[in-house]
Amino acid sequence: MEKNWLIDRRTCLRGLGASLALPLLETMGWAEQPKATPYKPPVRLGFMYMPHGVIMDQFWPENSESYLSTPPPCLEPLRHVLNQCLMMKGISGIPINPLGGAPHALELSTWLTASLPDANRRNQIHIAISADQIAANYIGGYTTLPSLELATMPQTHKENQEGLNEAYYSHCSFRSATQPVPAETSPRNVLNRLFKNGSLGQVNLRTGKAATPDPLERGLLDLVLGGAKDLRKKLSYNDQHKLDEYLDSVRSLERRIAAIEFRQKEAALEAAGVSIAKRYASDSPPIEIKMPTGDKRSEYMQVMCDLTVLAFQTDTTRVSTYIGSTPNGVSYPELGFTDLHHSATHHNNEPDKVDKVAKITTFNVAQFAYMIKKMHSLKEGDGTLLDNCIMMWGSGLEDGNKHSRENLPFIIAGRGGGSIKTGRFLTESQGNQGDLLTTLLTCAGIPLERPVGIATKQLPEMMNVS
Repeated sequence: MEKNWLIDRRTCLRGLGASLALPLLETMGWAEQPKATPYKPPVRLGFMYMPHGVIMDQFWPENSESYLSTPPPCLEPLRHVLNQCLMMKGISGIPINPLGGAPHALELSTWLTASLPDANRRNQIHIAISADQIAANYIGGYTTLPSLELATMPQTHKENQEGLNEAYYSHCSFRSATQPVPAETSPRNVLNRLFKNGSLGQVNLRTGKAATPDPLERGLLDLVLGGAKDLRKKLSYNDQHKLDEYLDSVRSLERRIAAIEFRQKEAALEAAGVSIAKRYASDSPPIEIKMPTGDKRSEYMQVMCDLTVLAFQTDTTRVSTYIGSTPNGVSYPELGFTDLHHSATHHNNEPDKVDKVAKITTFNVAQFAYMIKKMHSLKEGDGTLLDNCIMMWGSGLEDGNKHSRENLPFIIAGRGGGSIKTGRFLTESQGNQGDLLTTLLTCAGIPLERPVGIATKQLPEMMNVS
């Protein structure tokens, strides 16, 4: 029997004190779409950052003709989805004088603001609203979370370049000129936010207070599967398959996060001299749990990428920013060496250090590629989730050895609902990072009262004008 009814786009699976958003189904309409018209998936906007620039001749394609067929080493992880990507050479960063002695304080803080901090108030936060928060202000009202800010490392870096406030080293999202937006580093906390735990949980008989379900220890999906079974009866065959696939992916993600946390607890106890064999059920867990130095950064980053995909797939948010790492203080033992990223970038053209920086760049591009490939594999509407996204990967420096900013590395993935023409490498773009951000917001359907930061124009060569 044909089903010609629509369920509301905001429909959730509900359990005791928790709810779980659903992916786009054939029988859904988007929240802001008029009832009588067919749904059109919204455009999502995502940003992913890596510090310290790249090795240019291993990052930029040789020419526009070889871009898809023979990509340079650092782009190899993206080879099979380069047709879903747009690259542009010639986008300059903001000139940092009179703060020229603070390249690392400014590479991240200027990346989405395209603005310099106020040189007369250096010890205070005073810069500009960032592009992701401009977007969140406009489209955030349609979703549970206006925006999602993630980071791999705690935002606690302390340095004093040019007397600038410490927050400039580790923040790229600014709600206003004076309000940095903190990023979440705990996958557990992100998952909690996406599952939207409520206040109607079970009562703790010992304290008499409501107990909020823990999605990792109690299996949050167990609380909502009853609702899923009821919903399945109303869905088409394709939607039933999509719902089952979605619930399986959430369950898998939940287990991966739990496994990471378990290994962190075990490592923390071992480091504290507590033998695992002598532990008892009554032992208290460590008060503070940090990522062990030897843990796989790729696994941690991929979980955060999966959480971004989940947030977009369920329309929990349409704006996400992920700081893959911050300037200074990070190493990549997973790659076979422990050199700090920052120190390696000051390579003075020594082949061994140049090779290490190239491997670090390739590693970070690979995590971006992991997310892009997953988005490209998920059907949404008449296309894929990636078709309805604009995802930007990049760095706030061109060359970490020289701290240059004349030709910033960017990769744009996704067609933005048809607004961006991908599968191209534009070799002679003329613009700055403010121009790029202004154009991306326009492609995402965000009306702007003024350009972003130092922008003076849009970049029409990015757009799909056909």
